Formats: sequence, C-alpha cells, structure tokens
Amino acid sequence: MKAVRIHHTGGPDVLVVEDVETPKPPPGTVLVKVGVSGVNYTDVMARQGIYMSRESGRDLPRTMGTEVAGVVTAVGEGVEPDLVGSRVVAFVEGGYAEYAVADRRLTFRLPESVELGDAVAFLVQGITAWELLVDRARLREGETVLVHSAAGVVGSLALHSAHPLGASRVIATASTASKLALASRLGATDTVNYTEPGWADRVLDLTDGRGVDVVIEAVGGDIGEESLRILADNGRLVVYGVASKRMSAFAGSQLMQRNQGVLADQPVEPGLGHGRDRAAAAPARRCR
Repeated sequence: MKAVRIHHTGGPDVLVVEDVETPKPPPGTVLVKVGVSGVNYTDVMARQGIYMSRESGRDLPRTMGTEVAGVVTAVGEGVEPDLVGSRVVAFVEGGYAEYAVADRRLTFRLPESVELGDAVAFLVQGITAWELLVDRARLREGETVLVHSAAGVVGSLALHSAHPLGASRVIATASTASKLALASRLGATDTVNYTEPGWADRVLDLTDGRGVDVVIEAVGGDIGEESLRILADNGRLVVYGVASKRMSAFAGSQLMQRNQGVLADQPVEPGLGHGRDRAAAAPARRCR
C-alpha cells in the first residue's frame, strides 16, 4: 500500500510517499481502508519535531496521521466480525496511508448521514473543544467566554458550542477581518483583532472593566500573558496550544491576587504522549 512517511523531521519536503506492507490487525484492533485522513496542527508540529509530547522524537521513519474515517476490511482476534464492512471513524497511528490499524476501543461506527470528511473533522478537534469548555473550564450558566484563534477548527467549535453550554456572552479574537467575520457568523457576541495594539484594553472595555470568566487560548507568548490581565475574579485561562512557539510565563502571585487559575488541555492525539489514555476515555463518553 501507499503511505506518507517521514525519515527525519523538518519542513513539508520531508513527507514522502512510499510503498509499505499492508498491516494485519492484531488482537483487539481493526483494519480500516482509509477514505479520509485528518491533518491537524499537532501533526505539523510532530513533523517539525517540536510537538509538546516527550514522545515526539520517537524512532523514525514512521507514517504520519492520527485520525481516519473509512471502511473496516478486517478485524483482529476478539473483535466482533460484523464490524467488517462498517463505515467508521477512528484514532490511529499511521493514518496517512491506504490502510490503518485502529484500536477497537477508539473506533466508532458512522451513520450513513455523516460524511467521512465531517467525521474526521470533528474527532480530535470536537473532543478537544468540548473538554476545554466542559472538563477544564467547567463553564457555568451566564458566564462570559473569550475564544482566541476563533477561526481555527478547535476555536470555531468552542465558539459555536459556548452559547449552548450556558455562556451568556462569547468574545472571539482572530488576526484578520475575514476571520472575525466568520466568528460573527458562528455566534460571537463581539470580535477583537488580537494583532492590534490595545486588544486587551478593548476586551476590558467590552466587559465594563470586569474581564471574562473563561479564556480559551492556543497562541502563547504575549497573547497568553495578556490574557491573564483580562480574566475576571475567579476566572479560568485554559491553554491548549502554543502557535507562537513561545510559552507564556505566569507567576503564582499573579493568580493569587484575584483567585484565578491557569489550566492546560493537550489535544487528543493517541499516538503522541499521554493523549492515548485520554482518547480511550473521551470518545467513549462523547462519541458513541
């Protein structure tokens, strides 16, 4: 079969298409004929060799990709045979290929009404957005939420979900007018361009100086540090990425002054670090 692999980390040019042996499903797994493979920002970071996980420097070469949708063509020992022929979405290792092996616990049947591409787009990003708002921020009825990078997939899903989960106001930030327009269409109450000087003051003006209860943050650097300034008393800043490639610095004394909290959520990536354990639990709760 054909697979997209890397022999060393670097730019897009390190991705190569190679012929490799089609895998056989071990016990407890299924073999999926891949129809659609997801491409996530974490895949890009892993390809560059800068992903947050300590396992990002694993032995090379390897096939990229952590989520696929397609049709089950074979099952390993201990897996129900009637799964063969089913349309599924699954977490995998080596999803940039014609076939991929998935743990049965991380494989989910798809109704005919759900397109393969839609299923893949939701798997990692959708679970991450849910966990940011529900499991980490513990969003409460009537609170104000600010979502950074609101035009990205996780950001847009968090933005779209915040109102139904109880937020009374959702402020979206992005870097261009077109991205801010998209955020407005997805339900943002207000929009702010976070590349412009004074963006944090603009947020404080919008909230009459109170700040926001929850910040969903994936930029890092100065944006992350300024985000602490716009948190209300008892506010929660939830970090799930470092797009700027510079970690934000926070001091405990800053948080103590207004009883604030900084939490973290690593995107669900079963092939990278502790994401495997979270992925085994999260889809079972959210996606059956």
